[in-house]
Amino acid sequence: MGRANNLALESIESAVERYLRELAAGHGASPHTLRAYRSDLRELTQFLGKHEIAEASAVSPRVLRAYLMELDERALARSSVQRKLSAVRSFFQALVEQGLIPAHPATGLRQGRGSRSLPGHLSTEEVGQLLQAPDASTAAGRRDRAILEVMYSAGTRAAETVGMNHADVDASRGIVLLRGKGRKQRLAPLGKYALGSLRDYLGDPQRPRPTLRAGDALFLGLKGTRLTTRSLQRIVAAALLRAGVRRQATPHTLRHCFATHLLDAGADLRTVQELLGHAHLATTQIYTHVSIENLRRIYERAHPRAS
Repeated sequence: MGRANNLALESIESAVERYLRELAAGHGASPHTLRAYRSDLRELTQFLGKHEIAEASAVSPRVLRAYLMELDERALARSSVQRKLSAVRSFFQALVEQGLIPAHPATGLRQGRGSRSLPGHLSTEEVGQLLQAPDASTAAGRRDRAILEVMYSAGTRAAETVGMNHADVDASRGIVLLRGKGRKQRLAPLGKYALGSLRDYLGDPQRPRPTLRAGDALFLGLKGTRLTTRSLQRIVAAALLRAGVRRQATPHTLRHCFATHLLDAGADLRTVQELLGHAHLATTQIYTHVSIENLRRIYERAHPRAS
């Protein structure tokens, strides 16, 4: 009881830091997730500080509804608000499970219904231009082409891409082992173009030698260190510019393209769910809306009495 009482009286800031340490140690959260949760929970503590709320036990559903209203007033993207609410719910759920607060103050908290933005994607022609954009006469270009081909071929997240090791690639079977969110692993197929680009990259005598710090990293920077997700953003941006594609795209856009193009070509939703590594089918279902929009455009162009 003594420890519980002491913890119940700890400051919000202290409780958040303890929660993040436990999240990193016991749940295998990725560095990206930890950074996002730290940022989101810091915003919560700042809000509570403005309202002179210093202890977790003093946070009520009414207080959190006021916090949600403040988020809505900032006109944030729906996905950003949902992520912040997820961090808040997880934090207070941990306190409930530890017996530090009697009830979850975020129970029933919902974001107002707004327009749900569909994931952006490029056409198959635009993706083809993007993949061909890197200069294959240079070592950096051969690496960049391999990265882009692998991301589109396997639908990888940025963190999964930079986290790949040599040992993860089985070229004879045409598969790669990916480490997703929460240390979950999955096998993803690699197409012949991705495998060909990988062979060109790995057989390149001009490829940088890895540093000890890089370990078994598959994709290396010019100094022989493991690439970062920020590096991938620059690679995609440079390829877009070189390809003359006038739409904005990020590394995650290639993942959206992967899912959308599969569905457009007739792949079933369950298969796409497995390939993307989504835990829930509902997460994958947003791509059906993208595909349905594409089907409607084709229908309206082709059917004599569509419009």
